[in-house]
Amino acid sequence: MPRFRPADDKRQGRAARTPGEFQQQLAEQSGATYVLRLYVAGTNLHSVRAIENTRRLCDEFLRGRCELHVIDLYQQPTLAQRDRILTVPALVKLFPPPTVRFVGDMSDTGKILRGLGIVPRKTGNE
Repeated sequence: MPRFRPADDKRQGRAARTPGEFQQQLAEQSGATYVLRLYVAGTNLHSVRAIENTRRLCDEFLRGRCELHVIDLYQQPTLAQRDRILTVPALVKLFPPPTVRFVGDMSDTGKILRGLGIVPRKTGNE
């Protein structure tokens, strides 16, 4: 009877160790569209920064692969209950799984990219 072992890191990439990692790798291979919801509260400074930073992140790292929904809790307060939002601004990644939440003005690009499972491209200076 043949024995099965995880994929060799050098040949096929690192094998997924959890169902979440498997789904993330599958989405990356298929070029899946990320579905994000950004919850804000009106046009205060933190909300405006979060919108700008999230749009920049989508344009720079997810060009053509991002569906961003900006939800103003003053206009649609019941939607916050659906995603269990307690503070804003808050970004929720719905797809690809697993669901991930971020809070703040989304200025820490590295943290957001790691949470989304995206490895930024290195430039020639790095």
